[in-house]
Amino acid sequence: MVKISEFQSKDVVNVANGKKLGNIGDIDINLQTGHIEAIIILRTGKILGLFGREEETIIPWNNIVKVGTDVILVRLNEEIY
Repeated sequence: MVKISEFQSKDVVNVANGKKLGNIGDIDINLQTGHIEAIIILRTGKILGLFGREEETIIPWNNIVKVGTDVILVRLNEEIY
């Protein structure tokens, strides 16, 4: 079992291209079943963190390949991210 705080501290990496997507900013939970439906990655659309706003990438649970001790591997098309 994994605590949400531990889950959020893991790096999220796309196995399609090896890019680090960021960390989990939020989790979408189905209240009927109690299952995680998606993870939400917050990434900044800023230049050097100065201008812009944060953008979200929603990754459905079925796109998660593996949850490891330090990293969460996901499979996304390169066009998406």
